[in-house]
Amino acid sequence: MKITAVLLLLFGAILPPFALAQAAPAPQTLDERVRQFLDAQKDQWREENITASDGRFLYDLIVKKGYSRVLELGTSTGHSGIWEAWALSKTGGSLVTVEIEEFRHLAAVRNFKASGLDSLIDARLGDARKLIGELEGPFDFIFLDADKNWTLNYFQALLPKLATGGCFAVHGVTSLGYMKGIRDFLEYVRGLGFMETAVENAASGGISLSFRKKSPA
Repeated sequence: MKITAVLLLLFGAILPPFALAQAAPAPQTLDERVRQFLDAQKDQWREENITASDGRFLYDLIVKKGYSRVLELGTSTGHSGIWEAWALSKTGGSLVTVEIEEFRHLAAVRNFKASGLDSLIDARLGDARKLIGELEGPFDFIFLDADKNWTLNYFQALLPKLATGGCFAVHGVTSLGYMKGIRDFLEYVRGLGFMETAVENAASGGISLSFRKKSPA
C-alpha cells in the first residue's frame, strides 16, 4: 500500500494535470457567444428584421462614434438589437428598445438572453408613439425601424432627447421613399441648420443618418 501510494504521487507529479483529470473547458467569451448565436440564427430572422450587413453597419457606427446610450423603436425579434448591444458592450453603454407586438417582443427577449447580451438591453413592450414621452434622454443614437408614416412625429418628439453629436437613423428610407412619412421627414430634417443628414445607400433599403451638430438657437 505504501509503495503504491508513493508511485501514484510520483506519477502524478510527472504527468501534466490533464492526464489525471480532464480539464474544464475555458469559459466562453461574450464575443464568442454572440458570434455563435448569430451564426446559428443567420437564416432564421424573419418578421422584418434587418440584414446581417445592416447589423454590422450599426455595430461599426456605434463603436466608431463611441455611442453609449441607444434607443431603438421597432425591436422586431431582436436582430438589430443584438448588433447594437454587442457594439455597446465595447463602449460601456446600454440599449432601450420598444416593440408593439407581444409575440415579437417575447421572441426578442429570448434571443437577447440566448446571445448573452440581455444585461445590456431594456426591452419594452408597448406603442412607441405613446411611450416616447416617458423615455428619459439624452440618447446619442436613435434607430427607427417602426411605423414609417410616423417618422416625422417620432423625430420631432425625440429631437429634444437627442444629444449634441448624436445621430437619428431611419431604416428603409430608399426602399420606402415613396411613403409620405419618409418624404416629409427627410424634407424637414434637411431644412434644419443644426442637423446634417446623409443616406447610406449601401445598406439594404437605405439608412438615413441625421447628426445633431449643435443645439438650435
